[in-house]
Amino acid sequence: MKQGTIVVSALFILGAAAFGAEAGLDAAIAKHRMGTLVIRTTPGAQVSVEQTGSEFWFGATLPAGIFTGRASPEDIAKFKEIFLSHFNAGVIESAFKWHDMERERGQVNYSIVDTMLEWAGRENIPLRGHCIFWGVPNYVQKWVQALDDDGLRRALEQRGRSIGARYRGRFAEYDLNNEMIHANYYAQRLGPEIVKRMAQSVKEGDPNARLFVNDYDILTGKRLDDYVKHIRELLDMGVPIEGIGVQGHLHDETFDPAALRSALDELAKFKLPIRVTEFNMPGQRSRFYRTDRKAQLTGDEERAKADNLRRYFRICFAHPAVTGILMWGFWEGANWIPQSSLYKRDWTPTPAAEAYRDLVQKQWRTRWTGSADAAGQAVVRAFYGRYRVTVNGKETAVTLSRAEGARQVFAE
Repeated sequence: MKQGTIVVSALFILGAAAFGAEAGLDAAIAKHRMGTLVIRTTPGAQVSVEQTGSEFWFGATLPAGIFTGRASPEDIAKFKEIFLSHFNAGVIESAFKWHDMERERGQVNYSIVDTMLEWAGRENIPLRGHCIFWGVPNYVQKWVQALDDDGLRRALEQRGRSIGARYRGRFAEYDLNNEMIHANYYAQRLGPEIVKRMAQSVKEGDPNARLFVNDYDILTGKRLDDYVKHIRELLDMGVPIEGIGVQGHLHDETFDPAALRSALDELAKFKLPIRVTEFNMPGQRSRFYRTDRKAQLTGDEERAKADNLRRYFRICFAHPAVTGILMWGFWEGANWIPQSSLYKRDWTPTPAAEAYRDLVQKQWRTRWTGSADAAGQAVVRAFYGRYRVTVNGKETAVTLSRAEGARQVFAE
């Protein structure tokens, strides 16, 4: 066989493998993200099914500048408009962190978080509370570090109880203590059992608070084993952990699909929901963060970014344990890695914005019109979420959840 033939054959095999992988993701998405709506009505009735919301979280950060008036009125209005048209969940970027809320002992600034919650509540946007504690020493206030051990324990309990009580039922979930596998000042001072007490203090304020762990370098595989061990130790200790957060920004200009899948598979063994909590593409190991913070992406780099986003989202959406992806910034005007944004500073969409909209608003959104069959039935395969079902001009609001798998709608 000639060398050229060998090269062509190798390319054919690689192309076939890629096609097979894509087809496998499509099948997994259909299996894990779609159920069945059965509309029962009169034969021949005109039926339309329109999805109005997704059960899966497609989210992004809420930056303080948008809710404190630091940004211009035009940017504030545009940010909120784009957020509501693109995302169905949010996470507070910095204003909820203890070192931001209580920089000086006893002087707690709740105002920014309260404003965010009020807006999100009006718009039916669930929010993550990120984060109640952050034990990396650089983010532990000097006044906290100056406390003796008894004082530190009391301060931790007060923080947990006050957050739980003040925001009871308003946050969908919380990150308990951010990035514990990298550092945990509180455990170093008071011993590992303090993590359980921190969680208990939140539960004393809100018994229904849902607490997550959250850490980085997990989806790259680099700290996966450490994270698995850490979660197991917390659960064995009786810490009420109800979800696993994995940050999605420790890759470079691209990512390793095999490492991503492997990490999700391993974490899924805990039978807890997984959120990809902090996604950027390109990420923290890219040259745009490490060496040239002001560099602009070329046209080819923007298209590669869009393709990477599409592949990353498809892998996560196809995985049954993943319940959401939240971007850590989507606009250059409020993004710690501006080059990872969907929208430029002037709100011009990038190719990544187009790729995102194509997935979330087109491919993964159900719209169907037709007629009921001779038995008066219309059966529609549909993505899990909220729906408006219209039969002969009469509308009904319906929710199709993954927990139930199928839903019957009776309409005349």
